[in-house]
Amino acid sequence: MKQSLDLKFGQHLTITPQLQQAIRLLQLSSVELQQEIQEVLETNPLLEEIEREDDAAEVKAASDADATDSRDNGEASTFDEAEMLPATESGEDMDSNEGADDDWAKNFESMTAPMSSGSTSDDGFPDFDARNSPPQTLHDHLLWQMHMTPFSEDDRQIALALIDAINEGGYLSCKLEEIQQSLDSPLHPEIDEIEAVLHQIQNFDPIGVGARDLAECLRLQMKMLPPDTANLAAALQMATPQNLALLANRDYTQLRRILKISSDELQQVVQLIQSLNPRPGNSVTSSQASYIVPDIIVKKIRGVWRAELNQGVSPRLRINQQYEKMIQRGDSSADNRYLQDQLQQARWFIKSLNSRNETLLKVARTIVDRQRAFFDHGAEAMKPLVLHDVAETVSMHESTISRVTTNKYMLSPRGIFELKYFFSSHVTTVDGGTCSATAIRSIIKKLVESESPTRPISDSKIAEILTEQGINVARRTVAKYREFMNIPPSNQRRSLV
Repeated sequence: MKQSLDLKFGQHLTITPQLQQAIRLLQLSSVELQQEIQEVLETNPLLEEIEREDDAAEVKAASDADATDSRDNGEASTFDEAEMLPATESGEDMDSNEGADDDWAKNFESMTAPMSSGSTSDDGFPDFDARNSPPQTLHDHLLWQMHMTPFSEDDRQIALALIDAINEGGYLSCKLEEIQQSLDSPLHPEIDEIEAVLHQIQNFDPIGVGARDLAECLRLQMKMLPPDTANLAAALQMATPQNLALLANRDYTQLRRILKISSDELQQVVQLIQSLNPRPGNSVTSSQASYIVPDIIVKKIRGVWRAELNQGVSPRLRINQQYEKMIQRGDSSADNRYLQDQLQQARWFIKSLNSRNETLLKVARTIVDRQRAFFDHGAEAMKPLVLHDVAETVSMHESTISRVTTNKYMLSPRGIFELKYFFSSHVTTVDGGTCSATAIRSIIKKLVESESPTRPISDSKIAEILTEQGINVARRTVAKYREFMNIPPSNQRRSLV
């Protein structure tokens, strides 16, 4: 066997640590990116954030330099302080500004007033401690009321078992027999004892808690209403599992026959039922609000829609010059090697971060360019767009476009949208063109909103209306789009008036 050396040329992709970092940064959301940057700033001494004061100092230095050059060249300053003042008519005196001062004072008072949407403390200022404190659970709220109620020791153990069995919606999630089995030793309670304790818990706040089904929950709430409430007796009669099933199916004829009331009275009873809370536990359980930070801001400048990066999402980073000067070439000490490694990682991170921003901006501008009609006229003007279309325009792979558009949001005058929102399949039209699925869903939503409550439009009728507008859509496609928007079918949208 003869040995020989052969030279072959080939191409293959090697995922280097730098490429892995760039891909990972590319798929991070704005909030995750801020956390990642903060962690890198805390662990890498060679990286530092460019503060806004530094930017302002650079701008001021540049403006001072321009002003010095202008004075040296003998040019007259074009800046006029009068241009910064509002124009006034001739003969107008200073007293005419009193109205403006009053308006300013009113605006100042409204700006400094405490926000009504948030909780406030006794001194009128927002209660930030309550906002940042852990949310209170329904279980804790019921336990607090249990400790305030004069239970015996045995009843307290039964109440504790019942509270543990109440879910987040406020309903008892198991049968009383199961509660009895869990307390069989050493209490040996009877079902009547457990039910008596349950009745006491059902008097706790929120009203309706501890119910075993929806009908019992509604009855508990209606028993707390004033006795002279209109149609209260008929509403109590409706609050049964059988009658509520008829109400859910919009079988108003059968309900009028059972309750022996007129259509107007039935409408009032339904309104009373709808005013109650079917999930009382949700009124106690508070959830932390999740905020969306847009990565892209879209504005119309001189008649053209333009997309720009949100500068507040990711801070500007740079290499710390003092630590960089400490690195000595040829020095193989541990400290010097550490600084060299951190310098290399800092450069890779800044390069990956800049690459992420450039890719995101390039993709966002392509989307805005393709969907100009949406920003001008709304969702009905949305054009069909898929990942392949954007990938061809920006000369990238579809997987990269998918990473860029996931969990990235765009702020526009029409609201905040995820970049994925602008991608949709297409449906053929009568003239051979295409129509976006998003536009079709918008048309369906408007048709449902403008329909008659007593005679809602069926899926087949919506398909006919779309066909008349030149859009070929089958009935099952209309049903799919309607379910995607959480719109119930026509028989469940029917109302009395």
